Amino acid sequence: MKNLLNMKKNLVGVITAIILTTTVLAGCGTEKKEETGGTKTTAPVATNAPKAKKVKDGIKPFTVSLRHINVRDTQKKTLAMLQDVVDKTLKDVPGLKIEMDGVEDTVNRDTKLKAEMAAGNQPNIFNLFGGDDTINYAKAGRLLPLNDILAKLNLSDQFFDLREFTVDGKIYGLPEAGYVEGFYYNKKLFANAGITAPPTTWDGFLADCAALKAKGITPIAMGGGAGDAWVINMLFNSLFVGLGGPELQEGFAKGTGQWTDPKIVDAFAKLKDLKDKGFIDTNVLGLKYAEGQAKFYTAQAAMLFDGSWATSAIVDPTKSTMAADAGFFRFPNISGAGDGLINGGWSNGYGFSSVQTPDQLAAIEAFINNFYNPAMQTRQLIDDNRIPSMKGVSDITGAQPLVAEIGKQQASATKAYPAFDALVQAKVKAVVESTVQELLGGKLTPDKAAETIQKVQDLANKAQK
Repeated sequence: MKNLLNMKKNLVGVITAIILTTTVLAGCGTEKKEETGGTKTTAPVATNAPKAKKVKDGIKPFTVSLRHINVRDTQKKTLAMLQDVVDKTLKDVPGLKIEMDGVEDTVNRDTKLKAEMAAGNQPNIFNLFGGDDTINYAKAGRLLPLNDILAKLNLSDQFFDLREFTVDGKIYGLPEAGYVEGFYYNKKLFANAGITAPPTTWDGFLADCAALKAKGITPIAMGGGAGDAWVINMLFNSLFVGLGGPELQEGFAKGTGQWTDPKIVDAFAKLKDLKDKGFIDTNVLGLKYAEGQAKFYTAQAAMLFDGSWATSAIVDPTKSTMAADAGFFRFPNISGAGDGLINGGWSNGYGFSSVQTPDQLAAIEAFINNFYNPAMQTRQLIDDNRIPSMKGVSDITGAQPLVAEIGKQQASATKAYPAFDALVQAKVKAVVESTVQELLGGKLTPDKAAETIQKVQDLANKAQK
């Protein structure tokens, strides 16, 4: 990981810091959860190439399936950009039809894609997480190596970081955007509680939470109910890395880091304490992710711990009542080995099936060319408030001020680190999610929570040897 750059004095400098400073990977995530269903549509063949003409010219129609996760209402702009890429690709490739399948993030990652990979009938193009997911699917021979395509398109050195999608020197996926995690906060509610600036230390953070609660203001909005425990784990991840440093999580799958480490047990205790004191929404286990978000951007809570993908909803005047009052600060220093660090990187994007016809390979090449370029990266920064995954973004006219604040906080950190679920096996990720829910629900103590996870980690490590 490289040291992050200092904040510049203008917006261009801030976004440059966003683009140039975070150099590690992460697996939490990026655009997250809400619905459980999916939508399937078939994009029309380009109007300048009607079917009758294709048959006459000997052009054989063929189909490419595309699985995306842009199904939530807050992802309309993301979906619109994807649709534009699809439309351009249809025009570039004669005979092509693209069947688009929209599936909620968790359902895609933990259910549908796993089953499809096991059966060998994965879509041609699909949303893919880096880290353990990519490693497993690559070793099973399900993913298309992209090195040659990237070289042909002159894209080999245009991404900030592809390590999480790289296995044994081969690149198997391309990150859609970058992210950082931290606290969004309502400046007006802070002022109402007598708080003049966001906290920089854990003690200051707890004091601010107490001041907010004393004024009848819910300090932290959070929806971590069924299927959405990853939301709780974002905060837990920053807690235990803050206390013990990133080396802890880097050692889980290697056997050199233990979930029973006292620093992680302490992190569990601090997380539970936030819930017990009423600093986290008391209904955290009864709310979905989107419901927790909505409590923040409708000013029903003062803070929201989330990834930078949440920015679009927060600044959307049709959803948010406090867009002008929104700020952002990184996880406060907690007097631990991870002080000064921030969770962030590039971990979520698109992968491609290893089973393709020559026509489908040509379509994939066109899709990559149309999706991964400076113009699209600039558009997603300006229109969708997402951190680019590629170099070459320079004109940031029209970027949201909140994006600049995020860049300032990112630039104030000394290093970045990936989310833990990019570093552990899928079974471990699943048990951490269920365990934090039981912890906050009072069914497990911090010690028992740590022991529960370590038992699964030991089994997962043994199985991979």
